[in-house]
Amino acid sequence: MVSSLVNGIPIITDGWLSSAKKIPSRNFNARPDNEISLLVIHNISLPPKKFGGEYVEKFFTGQLPVEDDPYFETIKDLEVSSHLYIKRTGEVVQFVSFLERAWHAGKSCFNGRNACNDFAVGIELEGADDIPYTDEQYLSLEQVTKVLMNSYPKITVDRIVGHEHVAPDRKTDPGQAFDWKRFIDSLTR
Repeated sequence: MVSSLVNGIPIITDGWLSSAKKIPSRNFNARPDNEISLLVIHNISLPPKKFGGEYVEKFFTGQLPVEDDPYFETIKDLEVSSHLYIKRTGEVVQFVSFLERAWHAGKSCFNGRNACNDFAVGIELEGADDIPYTDEQYLSLEQVTKVLMNSYPKITVDRIVGHEHVAPDRKTDPGQAFDWKRFIDSLTR
């Protein structure tokens, strides 16, 4: 990863965001083609509704200490990842190169096309459906999304969705606490 900025803006080099903390996950594989044309917003907190700590990072890298919380026993066999994770402080962590397929959307469909992981970037926000996200998260999400849209021009405002939109029968995130108007407006100013 090249840690550099162009005019103060983070750049993407070899699929890695220059401004993100890099914690590589083993939970990824090759995209079936090079198309990157969708952004999926998620939320996660481990244990649920508890923030801070390193449990999310450990979960996405297959190192979750199951003995630390009873909830972890229920997810111990899941192999998941996301490209990016934005903490409540606004810190951005990257687990998987954008050029690879992270395992975030699961069984999903967008505009009649199944398997969104094949062509999507996944961003997890540290949060819960019913707890407001922080100003720092919105700012980081705005900045990262603008960089992604510039680097992958097939990601347009109308191709930015929540997990709830591509897997409505299974998922509810980022949830009612996520301010879609605020986020989308920030991309067009």
